[in-house]
Amino acid sequence: MENIKPASEPWIDPDDDDVEWTEEMFRMAAIYKGDQLIRPASGSLKSIGRPLAANPKKQVTLRLDPDVVEAFRATGKGWQSRINAELRKALGI
Repeated sequence: MENIKPASEPWIDPDDDDVEWTEEMFRMAAIYKGDQLIRPASGSLKSIGRPLAANPKKQVTLRLDPDVVEAFRATGKGWQSRINAELRKALGI
């Protein structure tokens, strides 16, 4: 028996997703004829993913009482942002 925590959301195979390619994606893609590379890919698609924040968060290690963590986790997705909001409120910033 495996001791694995089930995922909160099902995994989706990216190869099965219906991604709509743009003209830019086609222009940058590698071209193969069978196993032979005709033209290598150019550049990268850096626009994919989360946009950069103007004021990015800083990762820290913080020890909190277990009941505090569980109370925030019980509020659902975004619980870490709610901790941040409560700390800002307590500090008056």
